[in-house]
Order: sequence, then C-alpha cells, then structure tokens
Amino acid sequence: MTQPTWARALRRLPFYLVVVLIAAYALLPFVWAISTSLKSESELFGPATLIPRDPTFRHYVNVLGSATFMRSLSNSVIVAGGSAIIALAAGSFAAYALGRLRFRGKVAMLYAVLAMTMFPQISVLSGLYTNVRELGIFGTQAALLYAYPLFTLPFAAWVLTSFFRGLPREIEEAAVVDGATTGQIFVRILLPLTVPALVTTGLLTFIVSWNEYLFALSFTITSPRAQTVPVAIAQFAGVVEQQEPIAEIMAAAMVVTLPLVILVLVFQQRIAAGLTAGSVKG
Repeated sequence: MTQPTWARALRRLPFYLVVVLIAAYALLPFVWAISTSLKSESELFGPATLIPRDPTFRHYVNVLGSATFMRSLSNSVIVAGGSAIIALAAGSFAAYALGRLRFRGKVAMLYAVLAMTMFPQISVLSGLYTNVRELGIFGTQAALLYAYPLFTLPFAAWVLTSFFRGLPREIEEAAVVDGATTGQIFVRILLPLTVPALVTTGLLTFIVSWNEYLFALSFTITSPRAQTVPVAIAQFAGVVEQQEPIAEIMAAAMVVTLPLVILVLVFQQRIAAGLTAGSVKG
C-alpha cells in the first residue's frame, strides 16, 4: 500500500531538521562575520544585532585601499599557487610510481607518506627554521615555498595514488603494445585521465597553503613585505590610531574567504569526482 505524501514527508522531517541545524551551525559564523564587516563603528559597540541597521562598505574600502593588505594578498597568491604547483608536479610522479609500478617496499613507503600528513606543524618547526636560516631565505616568499610542500606534497601523493591505482591497466597495456614509452604513457595517456583528481588536489592544497599561519608567521615575522594574508590580518592595526579594527578584520577575512568559496562552487563537480576517483574498480 502506497503511503500518502504527507506521511512520507513527516517521516523524513527529522532528517531535514538535522540538516537545517547543521547548516545553521556551519553558516552562522560566516553570516555574523559578514554582518560585522558591514556595521558602523558606533553599532559595533552597541547591542548585538545580526542585521546591520545602517550597513556601510567603508571597512571594505579601507581594507582594499591598504597597500600592506594588498601586498600580503599578492604574496598569498604566489605562495599558495606555487605550493600547489610543486605538490601536483612532484605528487603526480610519486603517485604514478606508488599506484602503477611494482617495487620492493612500496607498501612501507605508502604508510610513510600517510604518516607524514599526520605530523603536527609545531613538531617540525624548529628543524625547518634552522634549514631556512642556513639556506639564507628567511623572511622571503621562498621560505614558505620551501616549507609548505612538507605537508601539501604527502597529501597530494596520497590522494593521487588512489586514483592512479584505480585506472584500468588495459589502457596502459594497449599503449605498450603500440610502442609507447613509460614517460609517454604517463604524460599523454594517464595524466589527462587524472584531471578531476588534479583539480581536487590542487584546490585543496591551495586552500591549505592559503590559510596557513604558523609557518607564515615564524618565517616572515621580521619581514612584513613577505607576509601572507593570515599574518597581515592578525597584525592589522586599523586605519586610525587607538582603533579597535574589528570590522576591518572581518572585512579582510571576507575578502580572503569569498574567492575560495567561489572556487569551490565553480569546481564542486570536479572536486566530488576527484574525491571519489579510484574508490570503485570496475
């Protein structure tokens, strides 16, 4: 017997309530940050309200007009983009070897790559600090490009390995019969098939590097011109003396966050395809 529509809807009501609660819990900080960035100075220190009574974009103008913030924004683009490129370039080669080739110690190496993603940043900070000082790149963007692959490269290699492992071996065998070399198989055949996984991994490593704070602060603390946006926002002092730059900090956070949200929305289908790639063999 078919249940009435209202009965099926009533049975699914608890599920929808849970979804609404989770969405509200996740979105409330974001909505509050947007609301704060649009409030005037007087309203910031008045009774708390979710909707600004007299919204203003003056704080966004102040942030975007700050040469320090715009310089840190360009630094973040360079460092995060460079880290993602390094992770994808080296990680794809490592993933191909770990996912397609047979050699002794492969399983142990896979677990070693996985273990590297679990190390807390603070545990390797002192060693990296010494290396950066000895290389003479302390206080530069090169210091961050040197440090960030420590945690982005193992992640990229691990994610891409599962994808390479899931590709049909018949494709590779057919290319070998046609006389293709290992390099040609990797570059011309297998690598184009990994585009969903490459987009996913590249975007995720970009976001991790974009939001990273500990290494960015430690390696550029004496060089404001090389600092990235997380450090610049944390040290934002306002546009006038003795100002509590709460709204400016929220506006800067929105300027930094919204491009990432747009990227995720644009590439959401490729992200989903990349995260599930290699999970099913058939």
